[in-house]
Amino acid sequence: MADSHPYISGAGNIAQMVQQLRKSFPKKVTSETVKKLGIASNNESYVINALQFVGLIDPEGNQTDAAKKVFSHHKDEEFAKSFAELVENAYSSLFELHGQDSWSLGNDDLITFFRQSDQTSDAIGRRQAGTFKVFAALSGHAELPTIKTGKTKTSSSTSPKKESKTPASSQKAAPSVQILPTPSGGNNKDIGLTVRIEINLPANGSKETYDNIFKSIKENLLDA
Repeated sequence: MADSHPYISGAGNIAQMVQQLRKSFPKKVTSETVKKLGIASNNESYVINALQFVGLIDPEGNQTDAAKKVFSHHKDEEFAKSFAELVENAYSSLFELHGQDSWSLGNDDLITFFRQSDQTSDAIGRRQAGTFKVFAALSGHAELPTIKTGKTKTSSSTSPKKESKTPASSQKAAPSVQILPTPSGGNNKDIGLTVRIEINLPANGSKETYDNIFKSIKENLLDA
């Protein structure tokens, strides 16, 4: 199926490669070139096949004369218009059937065309449709797909820490006070009582303030 329409899993990689070629077009573009650029890992040959299909490079990886004209354009709109001519020529059978409406065909129509033309499976037909839609976007007839980049791992140590909303005055340790009644007459029914007192100390209090608070506790509770 050498003459079948190109396809790839993750058609955005083709857009990324074309944009890279606009910046710098090597003398030879091969699968090794794609690999060194870190594009389409393990799918480099599919990118090369797509570039050859629309006439950007020849079978040896050399830039074609047609590509030189296209990639000489600096302005995006001029590049897109020139690139569209290559795409129309490469997908001539699609444009013969649907004309300029080919640019805006939906997935179902594109999948049907590619499956009927190349006798491909549903999965391959969908990838062929996705590849064409990327070429259409590069030609200025649609939005370019979002290019996925490597996931950035966020260290838990860099995560913003939530500040405690507890007022400073309530963060002081509260004293625990035990009051045990004095046994009377050997009564076996004496009761033990434990009282826990929580005190919110003012954060801006002076030493004198703290001394007075604990002095009052001692006089009125501990020594009572």
